Amino acid sequence: MVMDEEFDRMYKRAVRHAREFDRKHPPATGASYDPVERTIRVSLRNGCAFLFPADMGQGLRGATDEHLAQVEVTPSGHGLRWEELDADLWIPELMAGVFGTRAWMAELGRRGGSAKSPAKARAARRNGRKGGRPRKKSGR
Repeated sequence: MVMDEEFDRMYKRAVRHAREFDRKHPPATGASYDPVERTIRVSLRNGCAFLFPADMGQGLRGATDEHLAQVEVTPSGHGLRWEELDADLWIPELMAGVFGTRAWMAELGRRGGSAKSPAKARAARRNGRKGGRPRKKSGR
């Protein structure tokens, strides 16, 4: 059984760590969904805000506007939650460009790599005239 003195020490340490974490990762004060742009906007306690495309978040791709509008900030201020979609995203990771698990991020990369755009078509034609895609340089 934890003694009162030991509990107090552990509690104070946990509070100190939480404050340090909040200084490095400002908690969110609100979140909203823009159906025109299909983006999620997150407002932070330090006055800053950021947004990201909803379809990039794991569990959000293809969700209806109605479902996406039900975004909630978790009590800690460090997470986003969509109850009906059973989707949760960690705000510090979102700000670092991580929108889900490794497998989800790999899927986003595969989809991005297969996207067609005029710029990609021009680059492919230029590379074709030069003999194909440039070879990767070895690290030796």
